[in-house]
Amino acid sequence: MTAILQDLIKPVSFAQAARDPQGFADALCGSFREFGFAVVSDHIIDQGVIDRAVAETKAFFALPDATKRQYHQPGGGGQRGYTPFGVEAAKGAAAVDLKEFWHRGRDLPQGHRFSDVMPANVSVDAVAGFDEATRDLFDALDAMGRVLLKAIARHLDLPENWFEARVAEGNSILRLLHYPPIKGEPDGVRAGAHEDINVITLLLGAEEAGLQVKTRSGEWLAINPPPGALVVNVGDMLQRLTNHVLPSTTHRVVNPSAERMAFSRYSTPYFLHFAPDVEIKTLPQCVSVDNPDRYLQPITAHEYLMERLREIRLA
Repeated sequence: MTAILQDLIKPVSFAQAARDPQGFADALCGSFREFGFAVVSDHIIDQGVIDRAVAETKAFFALPDATKRQYHQPGGGGQRGYTPFGVEAAKGAAAVDLKEFWHRGRDLPQGHRFSDVMPANVSVDAVAGFDEATRDLFDALDAMGRVLLKAIARHLDLPENWFEARVAEGNSILRLLHYPPIKGEPDGVRAGAHEDINVITLLLGAEEAGLQVKTRSGEWLAINPPPGALVVNVGDMLQRLTNHVLPSTTHRVVNPSAERMAFSRYSTPYFLHFAPDVEIKTLPQCVSVDNPDRYLQPITAHEYLMERLREIRLA
């Protein structure tokens, strides 16, 4: 039987952020330091917003394959719109992931300075409420993520708003994931072992199990947030910024047990990114004799993103 990560991670109540900001910050980042993941209970994201987005997501993925493929953007690195089943693969994996997904990004005004690297969102006319519902969920998770970044900044002895200017126009993405029912014995898994590219990821609970996190000792632990909670994990950009003080942890989505193979799994991770021109440069307070700087050469967020997209076969 697989161990459960929630048995090891003590959830951090978001209500604590208002009454004890430092205590919340240290509890959140203490979990990050140990596991790369944290469970945040009592989040403030409206359940109605979540429910509407999930319903519209299910309606979209129920469309005929030919209809969904009309929203695919060839050559776009999967950054917006629909990516068909069996395209993405974990870095270094031989088999593709058993999933299809949709990406929604930040809406930018016409002529914005990032328009060349942050493409416009793709509108869906086949599902009437899809655009509005997914935009509302994007905005809600974006706001929540920016609050969590204030806590991370506090823990790192940075000004509380240090991240704000760096993510306000960030290339963040809401990913709507569908893992279809599994037939037979496929070569791959729903999502191969990987780390996230971005700053932090916010993940609401899924109806079906499968998410697992790898501990420092190499053990895989199952994790699925309870109702009203978020799973938040460190991405590679934040790991690089903090010189691994806050580590990005390997995770995967395994195939279900035999009795659950006939059921789809849906998930809505929000990948919070820096703006494309932000320079990711090691924070000096995260460098010491025992933890020398691993990244002497800074890199922009866009350069890093494109490097990683090539590794997972999306660019």
